[in-house]
Amino acid sequence: MAILLLSLPPHPPIPPNNPKPTTPKLTPPQPTIALTDSNTSKRRFILESTSLFLISLTPQQYPVAHSSPEASATPRPSLSGIANTKSWFQFFGDGFAIRVPPQFQDVSEPEDYNTGLSLYGDKVKPKTFAARFASPDGYEVVSVVIRPSNSLKITFLEAKDITDLGSLKEAAKIFIPVGSTVYSARTIKIKEEEGFRTYYFYEFGIQEQHAALVAAVNGGKTYIAGATAPQSKWNDDGVKLRSAAISMTVL
Repeated sequence: MAILLLSLPPHPPIPPNNPKPTTPKLTPPQPTIALTDSNTSKRRFILESTSLFLISLTPQQYPVAHSSPEASATPRPSLSGIANTKSWFQFFGDGFAIRVPPQFQDVSEPEDYNTGLSLYGDKVKPKTFAARFASPDGYEVVSVVIRPSNSLKITFLEAKDITDLGSLKEAAKIFIPVGSTVYSARTIKIKEEEGFRTYYFYEFGIQEQHAALVAAVNGGKTYIAGATAPQSKWNDDGVKLRSAAISMTVL
């Protein structure tokens, strides 16, 4: 299992009581590191760590989870706290739309226009994130990733609805990392012109991180919207983050 929190270095060894004198080795002078942009570096590290946490929600990083919606000993209400997001900026991506919380900044990967232009038939490298937005301090991240449905569940048929990946409980093994505490799992049905589309919603915590995740399927692709933050931040901004994740719609 991938661990995203920093692992502290081991304690330094205790020197012996009578250390033998050693001849110091001459080392070239090391360049001085400027500390003027320490806040920027810290924010970048936080953002990248939180973003990696979202990537880890997909099966490419974690084995099949053993947790389920019933696994939480103390489930917490999730959909009871939802904000009205109609006034928020609506971002339109490739086959989806999502509302962005106020003051969140677009931190999506820059496009690599040279990718796929090789004359030697190199494949185009897929983008890690279809969309990614972060709070000013970088602790809270709202992202969308898109994965081929057959990469999540082996099938020769094109998945047209999230239910093709299994029931809410069965799909939890795909979307929820091993060792998570599941707070809530819900099925959400949205009326469309041709009927209803099903969305799966999960809220869970793992390694001091809290996440709300919404997944839906369309045209053989699975769209996964996730909002993540440290648990201490979620206590204050959970409604906002949960609302952002639930605001994703498949077009």
